[in-house]
Amino acid sequence: MTSLEPAVRRAASAEPAWLGFLADTATIADAELRKVFRDPVEILTRAVQPILWLLVFGQVLASTRAIPTGNVPYLDFLAPGVLAQSALFSSIFYGIAVIWERDLGVVHKLLVSPAPRVALVLGKAIAGGIRGLAQAVLVYLVSLLIGIHLRLDPISIIGVAGAIFLGAALFSTFSLVIACLVRSRERFMGIGQLMTMPLFFASSAVYPVALMPDWLKVVATVNPLTYMVDAIRSQMVIGGTSEHGVGVDALVMAAGLVILLAIAGRLYPRLAQ
Repeated sequence: MTSLEPAVRRAASAEPAWLGFLADTATIADAELRKVFRDPVEILTRAVQPILWLLVFGQVLASTRAIPTGNVPYLDFLAPGVLAQSALFSSIFYGIAVIWERDLGVVHKLLVSPAPRVALVLGKAIAGGIRGLAQAVLVYLVSLLIGIHLRLDPISIIGVAGAIFLGAALFSTFSLVIACLVRSRERFMGIGQLMTMPLFFASSAVYPVALMPDWLKVVATVNPLTYMVDAIRSQMVIGGTSEHGVGVDALVMAAGLVILLAIAGRLYPRLAQ
């Protein structure tokens, strides 16, 4: 089934609009996921960096006891941040695939279909969220091997999976917005590399927000990665707590995702220009 078929069938039938929207979204998500799982090596290679953070950076800082993390050992504190980092780093460069699709003529074919633009973007966001979950499995396994005290009950695992999915979908959509604005692979890569580290270090991934200077606390407050880490930490490790509340974390990420979906849906046709 091609990405155009659901929209074409809907145009020729009395299928409800919402059902057609879901079909278009699911078809795009399926097409995107097929690309990922045809090349599982990509998932493995992208998981190397967060694993190194746990095995090298985390072990060194844990031994120095330089960062106070309360009753939670530093490695336990860091693991959720590294998990969020893996989703961020894979998602923030997700948009470059759209630029490749434009050069291959795929974007033009999608834009001439009756499928809503938001459905095209939402399908890619869902695929980005599932892609983040695939990498999370590897980080979880390494965390178990090095003795991090994980919460392994089903509710906690579902909570972590939900936070990863929402965060990865949000940053994937943000990446699509950047791709629609710059429309050049070189500029996109430069902007992506410029933004990853500020987003990572201006969050609670590596150290508590309480240790930050006042100006950085303000940045962390508006940084969606802070809320993603906060939600994961409260569900992932024994003794982990949420500073904002899991409900607030989920609401902030969901609101950010909806806003970015609306922006990306408006900007998506610019890729074909």
